[in-house]
Amino acid sequence: MDATEQTFDTVVLERSHEVPVVVDFWAEWCGPCHALAPVLEGEIEAREGAVELVKLDVDANQALAAQFSVSGIPAVKAFRDGKVVSQFVGAQSRAAVATFLDELLAPPRAGALVEELRAAGELPDVVAAVDAGDLDRALDLIVDAVPGAAAEERDRLREVAVALFEQLGQDDPVVSDYRRRLATALY
Repeated sequence: MDATEQTFDTVVLERSHEVPVVVDFWAEWCGPCHALAPVLEGEIEAREGAVELVKLDVDANQALAAQFSVSGIPAVKAFRDGKVVSQFVGAQSRAAVATFLDELLAPPRAGALVEELRAAGELPDVVAAVDAGDLDRALDLIVDAVPGAAAEERDRLREVAVALFEQLGQDDPVVSDYRRRLATALY
């Protein structure tokens, strides 16, 4: 399916609340775009409706390319719940595209990690914040716990934070702020 600036909200953002949507930002003159297209189409088709592909011509839709910071093509961005959750730039091998899609379709790591924490009785305040939908508070608790944590616990805190970053999506401003704060606390 092709998208335009007029249809993008419906065919990508709204649809991504029902099924992950992969957007291929491309242009007619782009050789690597033409090399990637059949690989991307084949791998998505192999997943039998679990993910949908939308193609967006960057020359005809420059405002959307700018909105999503497309500076090189082909640029592929995966949307879930109206947000970019994963992306890559440039032609990729079939195996790399398959891995990209498999990771997109895998159950969210954050949910599984929170259940592990709950079962083990670890980080109860973080679990409570996630349960309340307050991911900002959960990340704040994680970052605050890092400096005084033992090495193994620091790794666990980092793992939970990264999973929450993935859940929020790469473009969420909370992610960039906490990613920086976490790096400072860890190193």
